[in-house]
This record gives sequence, structure tokens and C-alpha cells, in this order.
Amino acid sequence: MTIKLIAIGKTDSKNLQALIDDYQKRLGFYIKFSMDIIPDIKNVKNLSEAQQKEKEGELILSKINNTDALILLDENGKQFDSVAFSNYLQKHMNSGIKQLVFVIGGPYGFSDEVYQKANGKISLSKMTFSHQMIRLFFTEQLYRGFTILRNEPYHHR
Repeated sequence: MTIKLIAIGKTDSKNLQALIDDYQKRLGFYIKFSMDIIPDIKNVKNLSEAQQKEKEGELILSKINNTDALILLDENGKQFDSVAFSNYLQKHMNSGIKQLVFVIGGPYGFSDEVYQKANGKISLSKMTFSHQMIRLFFTEQLYRGFTILRNEPYHHR
């Protein structure tokens, strides 16, 4: 199984990107992981929220295969502690799917089409974070999940 993270817009902070890159590199010891960054949509001032979500949704869906399991990082999704999230990952690995795709949406969330295509939703917190911070938190939790599955000392219970 491979895991892909799709996100809208680049990370502006070099320090934040360096941390994301570090966890992405660490993940390579456990699983094939990639990030697919969709450039910010141009001229958003001329678009309504719905139009922006629609355009972002089209771009997101163009990056997904029919056989992928699509999980949205969404404020209304299911919350896990780190151990439960590692079990969630293991369950997907055992299911035989080829690719597990997580998506961080744009500033207004996801289009209806993306919600309809999704196989699930996860929330990392009830708090609101910038989309750039979510990339770091998610890659760190993914790494933590694999260290838990391997009984490695990174995660202290």
C-alpha cells in the first residue's frame, strides 16, 4: 500500500516545510509516501466560495484513481488518539487497497463531489489550524502511527 497526501497551495514557511520534509523522509522507512500539492487557484477574488470549492474539487478528483481509498481531513470527521489512528492505518493496510489518499482541502473545505467520492473523514482536532500546519501535524501523526505499529520508542504511552 502507498499513502498520498493531497493539499491545496504551497507551504510558505521554509521552517515549516523543513519539518514536513523531515517527517516525509522518516516515513520512507515504513511506507511509500508522497505529497501532491495543488497550486492555489488564481483570481479567487472573482469567485464565490462555492465556485472556489468546485474548482479545487475538480483538481483534487483529477489526482485520484477509482481504486484509491479517499479520506478527507475535515473538521467534522472522526477523531482518533494516536494509538487508534495507528490501528486505523493497519486496518487499511490489511484491506488490500493499493493507495490510501488523504486530502487537505482549501480554505472553504470540499465540494459536494469530493464529499460524495470520499470513503471517510478524519478530524485532527476540534481546533482550527492553518492548512500549512495541518500538513506538519498530519505527517507527524502518520510517522507516529507507524512507530506505534512497530513498537518503536518514538511514542510514549
